[in-house]
Amino acid sequence: MKASAPTLLLAVLFSAALHAQTESDPPNILLLFADDLGYETLGCYGGQDFQTPHLDRLAAGGMRFKRAYTSPVCTPSRMSLYTGTYASQHGYYNVLPVHVGTKQAVDFRERFATFPQLLRKAGYATSVTGKWQLAALEFHPEHCRDAGFDSWCVWQIWRRGAKTTRYWNPCLNHDGRIRDDIADRFGPDVLADYVIDQMKSAVDAGRPFYIHHNMLLPHVPIIDTPAERASGQPASLGRMIHYMDALCGRIIAAVDQLGIANQTYVIFMGDNGTDSQARRKTNAGPVSGGKRDLNDAGTHIPLIVRRPGTIASGTVADDLIDMADWFPTLCDLAGITLPAGIELDGVSFASRLHGGEPSSRMWITGGIRNEMSYFDGQWRIRTGTEQVIDARHLPHETVLEIVPAEAELPIKRLRSAAVLQRQRGE
Repeated sequence: MKASAPTLLLAVLFSAALHAQTESDPPNILLLFADDLGYETLGCYGGQDFQTPHLDRLAAGGMRFKRAYTSPVCTPSRMSLYTGTYASQHGYYNVLPVHVGTKQAVDFRERFATFPQLLRKAGYATSVTGKWQLAALEFHPEHCRDAGFDSWCVWQIWRRGAKTTRYWNPCLNHDGRIRDDIADRFGPDVLADYVIDQMKSAVDAGRPFYIHHNMLLPHVPIIDTPAERASGQPASLGRMIHYMDALCGRIIAAVDQLGIANQTYVIFMGDNGTDSQARRKTNAGPVSGGKRDLNDAGTHIPLIVRRPGTIASGTVADDLIDMADWFPTLCDLAGITLPAGIELDGVSFASRLHGGEPSSRMWITGGIRNEMSYFDGQWRIRTGTEQVIDARHLPHETVLEIVPAEAELPIKRLRSAAVLQRQRGE
């Protein structure tokens, strides 16, 4: 006997009610973390070269930060994210060479605490995807778990004495097992499926989740996505970015379809600047340089946060945000008190997301090749070259031979901050 439409509707509503979270429950947190994507690639940041309709829509429904910064390559950037410390403190200025099979690994058991460890301890279902360049799982198979994740589906970069691939015929390590069912699939598609499955599992279990989606796109090599294979168009960075945007749209749509949008912080950002030497056009002018450059092009990233009913739609924030700020911010959002003994460089901006006061941060950092950059929103200093840069008219920057009178005090403050951080790191 078939159930009537009203009966089916009641069953659906009852199931949804069982899984529904309340405002008092810990929120879900979903981080969509793009690989090599500067701010200028998104239309909502005035970018003119690439098509990002889903991310532009995300910005229209949440808060877009105009001045979010990090280090210009992945390892120092991600270490600052996980540990809440500057490169001068965690000491990882360069890319850990996992792609050549190093046995080096970041010590997440004793030396470094991470916010995923705290979230897991607080009852969150934690999972991570994609790029994991902080240890070779060939030699450190439990490294994701050590960092605070219950589950993972990550690209195992090194296996059996050789580098593997991430896109077509990907080598993905899923909770300790190499996937053998995805040879004909596109790696980013597999990861998007995993993210959605992890959200569904957490909702069914009635647990808050933290999902750290280290996206593989749009990192080189330039490859054809499934869209190009279907259309016959040539591969390009622009089409890789467009496909990444579409996958973000698919994941965000799943959040909405699961009925958890009002209980979920959806965060999108890049890990460092765009890996391209071609000039990118923006409404404010051309952007030159990118990844590996310790300047605005290499360190200025997009940052968008959405939670309907909590974050006002279409808000644009001018606060300075450092990658290290995420550790205290996410703990605040999850209602977690930081344990005694954890020393952070990050400054929480959780209140700002809820319509409160702007972040109190006065300057941001970036690091590469044992050199640091300190930037207060107008002036930048670099510790290795001792350069002073006028950054009042971004994306244009000017290296100064003589410091003008109006810059003397802010430059003095930045130099004092650099000295203090260097002393702390010694």
